[in-house]
Amino acid sequence: MSLLDLPIAAQFTSPGPMLFEWGAFAVRWYGFLIASAVLIGVTLAQYLAHRRGVNPELLSDLTLWLVIAAIPSARLYYVAFQWQEYAQHPDQILAIWKGGIAIHGAILGGLVASLLFARLRRIAFWQLADLVAPSLILGQAIGRWGNFFNSEAFGRPTDLPWKLYIPLERRPTGYESFEYFHPTFLYESVWNVMVFGLLIALFFWGLKAKARLKVGTLFLVYLVTYSCGRLWIEGLRTDSLMLGPLRIAQVVSLTQIAIGIFGLIWLYILHRPLPDVVATPRENDHSEPSQQSNKTL
Repeated sequence: MSLLDLPIAAQFTSPGPMLFEWGAFAVRWYGFLIASAVLIGVTLAQYLAHRRGVNPELLSDLTLWLVIAAIPSARLYYVAFQWQEYAQHPDQILAIWKGGIAIHGAILGGLVASLLFARLRRIAFWQLADLVAPSLILGQAIGRWGNFFNSEAFGRPTDLPWKLYIPLERRPTGYESFEYFHPTFLYESVWNVMVFGLLIALFFWGLKAKARLKVGTLFLVYLVTYSCGRLWIEGLRTDSLMLGPLRIAQVVSLTQIAIGIFGLIWLYILHRPLPDVVATPRENDHSEPSQQSNKTL
């Protein structure tokens, strides 16, 4: 029997949220994965900055801004749409180590922080956005496994060969009789890895064809491709953040797709540079003066 004849089967069962415990000291998988994603992300962003002729230390400085802004924003976004639950348990609002953060909240907080950082340091925002985008999607791919260890953010019940076992105490109301659910954490993680591969391929292609890969392209492609996957995956979940009958993540994903497509049309059909908080970049924005100004910051 060849490998192609083997059935695709995988049953996922979380070993629990704790990575290890030593007396009163404990490390949770969720926190460990977030910390790992940040470390890997800043290392990657610095490498990409070096390849583009941008001072890598800028990305180290920006990372601090992003962490300070993105993680609280991700938590507040989640709590805001789950306020009925947290109003009854206000002591849990800051318990981020138990899960419950929203990537769209993190993106919003990180976007504001990046705009302020670019303005203060006088560097083109879209240049920063392009350098951060691959790290961002890779970090999302890593962070989704925190949902697995916490037995959260899963999909509807399923009998597919690949499935996720959810303990009774973690099952949503009305689904207590079901044991296996769609592993949406895995779907999104795999999708994000594929988006990461696309962005990295575009980045290195752009180094060889600078005049054809315009500043802002990578971030806009990130918005479109990530959001397309999230739009579909969100429809499988049982715990979506809701605003009336609408799944918030799907609304935001549709908005990001529209913004990304409009931006790409602006760049490649209208042949106009994206507006920037510092200055309007040239079509290429890899000129020597730009590189020299980055290195003096």
